[in-house]
Amino acid sequence: MAQIEWTSALSVGVDEIDRQHEMFIAIINELNDAMRKGKGRDVLEGIVKKLDYYATSHFMTEENYFALFGYPEAESHKKEHAYFIEKTSAVRHDLSERKPALSIQVIEFLSKWLKDHIMRTDKKYSAFFRENGVT
Repeated sequence: MAQIEWTSALSVGVDEIDRQHEMFIAIINELNDAMRKGKGRDVLEGIVKKLDYYATSHFMTEENYFALFGYPEAESHKKEHAYFIEKTSAVRHDLSERKPALSIQVIEFLSKWLKDHIMRTDKKYSAFFRENGVT
Protein backbone atom coordinates (compact mmCIF):
# COMPACT_ATOMS: atom_id res chain seq x y z
CA MET A 1 0.00 0.00 0.00
CA ALA A 2 1.40 3.39 -0.99
CA GLN A 3 1.68 5.96 1.74
CA ILE A 4 1.38 8.83 -0.75
CA GLU A 5 0.06 8.68 -4.27
CA TRP A 6 1.23 11.15 -6.89
CA THR A 7 -1.68 12.98 -8.45
CA SER A 8 -1.95 16.04 -10.65
CA ALA A 9 -3.14 17.95 -7.57
CA LEU A 10 0.46 17.78 -6.31
CA SER A 11 1.88 19.28 -9.49
CA VAL A 12 3.60 22.64 -9.11
CA GLY A 13 3.59 23.12 -12.88
CA VAL A 14 7.37 22.82 -13.25
CA ASP A 15 8.31 19.55 -14.96
CA GLU A 16 11.73 19.11 -13.34
CA ILE A 17 10.37 19.68 -9.84
CA ASP A 18 7.27 17.56 -10.42
CA ARG A 19 9.53 14.66 -11.48
CA GLN A 20 11.62 15.18 -8.36
CA HIS A 21 8.51 15.24 -6.16
CA GLU A 22 7.37 11.97 -7.76
CA MET A 23 10.73 10.39 -6.91
CA PHE A 24 10.57 11.81 -3.38
CA ILE A 25 7.16 10.14 -2.97
CA ALA A 26 8.48 6.87 -4.39
CA ILE A 27 11.27 6.78 -1.80
CA ILE A 28 8.87 7.45 1.07
CA ASN A 29 6.61 4.69 -0.27
CA GLU A 30 9.61 2.36 -0.55
CA LEU A 31 10.45 3.07 3.09
CA ASN A 32 6.84 2.48 4.12
CA ASP A 33 6.71 -0.84 2.26
CA ALA A 34 10.03 -2.02 3.70
CA MET A 35 8.96 -1.17 7.23
CA ARG A 36 5.58 -2.88 6.85
CA LYS A 37 7.28 -6.00 5.47
CA GLY A 38 9.61 -6.14 8.45
CA LYS A 39 12.78 -5.55 6.48
CA GLY A 40 15.97 -5.40 8.49
CA ARG A 41 17.50 -2.31 10.00
CA ASP A 42 20.23 -2.20 7.34
CA VAL A 43 17.63 -2.06 4.54
CA LEU A 44 15.65 0.63 6.35
CA GLU A 45 18.79 2.61 7.08
CA GLY A 46 19.75 2.46 3.39
CA ILE A 47 16.36 3.77 2.31
CA VAL A 48 16.43 6.58 4.89
CA LYS A 49 19.93 7.47 3.68
CA LYS A 50 18.64 7.57 0.10
CA LEU A 51 15.72 9.77 1.24
CA ASP A 52 18.06 12.12 3.09
CA TYR A 53 20.39 12.48 0.09
CA TYR A 54 17.53 12.83 -2.37
CA ALA A 55 15.81 15.46 -0.26
CA THR A 56 19.04 17.44 -0.04
CA SER A 57 19.49 17.27 -3.82
CA HIS A 58 15.88 18.23 -4.51
CA PHE A 59 15.98 21.12 -2.06
CA MET A 60 19.17 22.38 -3.73
CA THR A 61 17.32 22.47 -7.07
CA GLU A 62 14.58 24.64 -5.62
CA GLU A 63 17.00 26.83 -3.68
CA ASN A 64 19.17 27.39 -6.75
CA TYR A 65 16.10 28.72 -8.56
CA PHE A 66 15.30 30.89 -5.53
CA ALA A 67 18.76 32.45 -5.71
CA LEU A 68 18.76 32.75 -9.49
CA PHE A 69 15.46 34.63 -9.62
CA GLY A 70 15.39 36.34 -6.22
CA TYR A 71 12.37 34.43 -4.90
CA PRO A 72 10.93 36.66 -2.15
CA GLU A 73 9.91 33.80 0.19
CA ALA A 74 13.21 31.95 -0.11
CA GLU A 75 14.31 32.24 3.53
CA SER A 76 11.13 30.86 5.08
CA HIS A 77 11.02 28.11 2.45
CA LYS A 78 14.64 27.14 3.14
CA LYS A 79 13.85 26.88 6.86
CA GLU A 80 11.23 24.25 6.07
CA HIS A 81 13.80 22.35 4.03
CA ALA A 82 16.30 22.51 6.88
CA TYR A 83 13.69 21.19 9.31
CA PHE A 84 12.99 18.17 7.09
CA ILE A 85 16.69 17.40 6.68
CA GLU A 86 17.16 17.69 10.45
CA LYS A 87 14.36 15.17 11.02
CA THR A 88 15.54 12.66 8.41
CA SER A 89 19.12 12.96 9.62
CA ALA A 90 17.96 12.24 13.18
CA VAL A 91 16.09 9.13 12.02
CA ARG A 92 19.16 8.01 10.08
CA HIS A 93 21.38 8.58 13.11
CA ASP A 94 19.04 6.66 15.41
CA LEU A 95 18.94 3.74 12.99
CA SER A 96 22.72 3.66 12.75
CA GLU A 97 22.99 3.76 16.55
CA ARG A 98 20.53 0.86 16.79
CA LYS A 99 17.98 2.99 18.61
CA PRO A 100 14.34 2.31 17.88
CA ALA A 101 13.71 5.03 15.32
CA LEU A 102 11.40 3.88 12.60
CA SER A 103 7.74 3.59 13.29
CA ILE A 104 4.49 4.24 11.54
CA GLN A 105 4.55 7.70 13.16
CA VAL A 106 7.83 8.50 11.40
CA ILE A 107 6.44 7.38 8.04
CA GLU A 108 3.28 9.38 8.65
CA PHE A 109 5.36 12.45 9.56
CA LEU A 110 7.45 12.15 6.37
CA SER A 111 4.37 11.64 4.20
CA LYS A 112 2.35 14.43 5.79
CA TRP A 113 5.27 16.85 5.77
CA LEU A 114 5.99 16.28 2.08
CA LYS A 115 2.37 16.50 0.96
CA ASP A 116 1.72 19.60 3.08
CA HIS A 117 4.98 21.20 1.94
CA ILE A 118 4.15 20.70 -1.73
CA MET A 119 0.53 21.86 -1.39
CA ARG A 120 1.12 24.78 0.97
CA THR A 121 4.66 26.00 0.34
CA ASP A 122 5.92 24.78 -3.04
CA LYS A 123 2.78 25.79 -4.91
CA LYS A 124 3.50 29.39 -3.87
CA TYR A 125 6.49 29.51 -6.21
CA SER A 126 4.75 27.95 -9.24
CA ALA A 127 3.72 31.17 -10.95
CA PHE A 128 6.96 32.91 -9.93
CA PHE A 129 9.09 30.18 -11.51
CA ARG A 130 7.00 30.09 -14.68
CA GLU A 131 7.20 33.90 -14.98
CA ASN A 132 10.96 33.44 -14.94
CA GLY A 133 10.89 30.83 -17.72
CA VAL A 134 11.03 27.64 -15.64
CA THR A 135 8.47 25.18 -17.01
